[in-house]
Amino acid sequence: MHLMWEVPPRPLTEVAVDLEIVDPPTVDKLYFWALQVNFVDRGADRGGAHIGLQYHPGYPQAGAVNWGGYHPAGRGELEGSTSELPSALDNVNTRTYRWEAGRRYRLRVLLTKPGHWRGAVSDTATGQETVIRDLFVEAEHLLRPMVWSEVFADCDHPSTMVRWSNLQATTADGGVVRALSVRTNYQTFANGGCANTNSFIDANGLGFCQQTNIARANRAGSILTLP
Repeated sequence: MHLMWEVPPRPLTEVAVDLEIVDPPTVDKLYFWALQVNFVDRGADRGGAHIGLQYHPGYPQAGAVNWGGYHPAGRGELEGSTSELPSALDNVNTRTYRWEAGRRYRLRVLLTKPGHWRGAVSDTATGQETVIRDLFVEAEHLLRPMVWSEVFADCDHPSTMVRWSNLQATTADGGVVRALSVRTNYQTFANGGCANTNSFIDANGLGFCQQTNIARANRAGSILTLP
């Protein structure tokens, strides 16, 4: 399930969003909730990357965080610095990180110096920010932010739900852009997706939710706008 941010196509140097895992998984399958960005350098595509939390049965208490990406046209993974976080499976992109359901975590991608794009996650309850690592990408800007849920559970497994809020980006000239609208997309059933997933605005109008094993109310291509 994807939610593409409806923001002007302006060059960005930082993108951030809050993620709350409202109803966590209860089956030993991989769940991945991430913020995705594309890298651009003087108009040229420099690949893309995603930062997010994972429910990963191979990690302690199934808690993990990931910051990794790919060169254009799938030409291998992006290189980066060595994370100071441990990794239960010795994966350079996926590190051990204990998150808790019902807490908001802020995912952030930012340019720290030329060619270094940092991924960090903050526990908004404590204010503590954890740097995952830097990816090395010769790019000036970010474009086309989106958030998504990638679920490897069966379609009829117990329902899970996450909430995305405070979608914000910083432009190259220092301005701040807030995304109040998103465009929905779903992997089709023919391509291995589930027909019973849904993206919607929560009852309080605070954020965008993505839920599994629920009747779909908003079809692909719908625009969801916060009040």
